[in-house]
Amino acid sequence: MATRASTVASSKWLKSLRKWYYNAAGFNKLGLMRDDTLYEDEDVKEAIRRLPENVYNDRMFRIKRALDLSMRQQILPKNQWTKYEEDKLYLQPYLKEVIRERKEREEWNKK
Repeated sequence: MATRASTVASSKWLKSLRKWYYNAAGFNKLGLMRDDTLYEDEDVKEAIRRLPENVYNDRMFRIKRALDLSMRQQILPKNQWTKYEEDKLYLQPYLKEVIRERKEREEWNKK
């Protein structure tokens, strides 16, 4: 019973640490999501290309707005910040598929 209580306490502590780090990173103050901040290597570029049009347009809007805010050295009003709970990893399923395909292609080319 004690281990279950310590696991729950540890889980709550870890979640609060993640939430703190998310807010400390600052990208949410510009209205960005985590996947908007990924370095665009070849795999990420291909995953972005595969996004549905509406998701791609939303991403581009967030990035352009963040660039504009950054140039003016401003941030969004607090009620418009991206919240930790609302941030979804919209690019990850496409990115995992692209990486899996690339690895499969590399294995195939080895033979």
